[in-house]
Amino acid sequence: MAKKGSVLICDDEEIMREVLETILSGAGYRVELSKTGEEAIELYSQKPFDVVLMDVSMPGMGGLTALEELIKLDPDAAVLMITAYATFDTAISAWEKGAAGVIRKPFQNEQILTFVAKGIKKRRHEEERQTLRQVMTRSVKRDAIIGRSDKMEEIFRLVERVAPARSTVLITGESGTGKELVAKAIHEASPRTDNPFVVVNCSNIPSELLESELFGHTRGAFTGAVAAKKGLFEVADSGSIFLDEIGDLRPEIQVRLLRVIQEREFTPLGETTPLKVDVRIIAATNVDLKEAVKNGIFREDLYYRLSVVPVELPSLRQRPEDILPLAKHFIRKYNEENLREMAETLSPEVLSLLENYYFPGNVRELENIIERAVVIAPSNEITVECLRPEVRDPNLAYEAVRQAEGSAAGVDLARGVNFYDEVKRFEIDMIRRALDQTGGHQSRAARLLGLNATTLNSKIKSYNIHPRV
Repeated sequence: MAKKGSVLICDDEEIMREVLETILSGAGYRVELSKTGEEAIELYSQKPFDVVLMDVSMPGMGGLTALEELIKLDPDAAVLMITAYATFDTAISAWEKGAAGVIRKPFQNEQILTFVAKGIKKRRHEEERQTLRQVMTRSVKRDAIIGRSDKMEEIFRLVERVAPARSTVLITGESGTGKELVAKAIHEASPRTDNPFVVVNCSNIPSELLESELFGHTRGAFTGAVAAKKGLFEVADSGSIFLDEIGDLRPEIQVRLLRVIQEREFTPLGETTPLKVDVRIIAATNVDLKEAVKNGIFREDLYYRLSVVPVELPSLRQRPEDILPLAKHFIRKYNEENLREMAETLSPEVLSLLENYYFPGNVRELENIIERAVVIAPSNEITVECLRPEVRDPNLAYEAVRQAEGSAAGVDLARGVNFYDEVKRFEIDMIRRALDQTGGHQSRAARLLGLNATTLNSKIKSYNIHPRV
């Protein structure tokens, strides 16, 4: 029978070792046995196993201690704990120390086979993720993309497939989801990795200067052009250019960008001879470009040229399983920056509050929350008191919902609704209320809503919200 994977059994009872070996060997697994935690660690250090079945109660080194040592050897080890005393506390302790599961004696044969199969599947997935991360972030270190959820695994796979190509990529997603990180990962996993990666935020550069920034100009091309200047497309030649907030481009620049994509050339302001360039374009937006095309704000032909390979990033609330690894990453980052030694573990109470928070600002907002917590924490542990008020108290987070409940009261679910249209309408209503309350002051409105000022500005542009007269 073909071997389906390797299993290390660690139990001090000979009869239990024999029973488990019979079950798993008969199912096609390669099995090795150990009688103590120390022996299991020694065997694992020589050659990692796909799954470890570890008894909790053993003489000498107990199963939970052995589990901790195995996780130190291999953070991705799939260890299943077996116990005759499967109390809630035992299970929680095992999971906190990194166990993949807890099985209670006496068990059914099928239970063991099911647990082992799931453990091996998890192990294989983690190995694939590691391989993908190595491919896509081989030189992205500090800014590496963090994510273990299925949604992010799909992103990793897509990045791996599209990176070697020259085709344009359109990255969409809410503000703060990490669009620039994905763009950088695509560039650095491509054959262009040793060439320039130029970032352009199309909403930060005044529209009257953006054309000159992108395409360059000759001396005297316009008032104030006292010297010739290379455009960013020329600077990015042989590399990649990342056009963030692409939905903010003026119509005349949209036309010029379309020509660059189609002809692979452009003409600097004041010049008559076009320049040939080899530049891969990666664009990003949090605006619904399809809607912008319908409204005549964005060129349809440019949209289809840009979205050859669309990459849609999930919001943080769509991948709550990534909150813990992201939080640990940010704790490490701000420990280093602030010369602190905060514990990377989060208490169940803190993690629960984070996992149940809405995160309108996505990963960027989580980073802000963790940085604040690291700075103000009185000890080396992040406690509930270190979190922002709206994260600690769901009532504060939902206060705006109660204030605006009239906008949702008229929704008749019996007639059927479009969920996303209702959410959009609700967001617009909340933003308008905040702007009215602050006299149109965006920074104060952002604080009132618990949003990053950039996030609020992007939503105002996306929803085309104008001040009330």
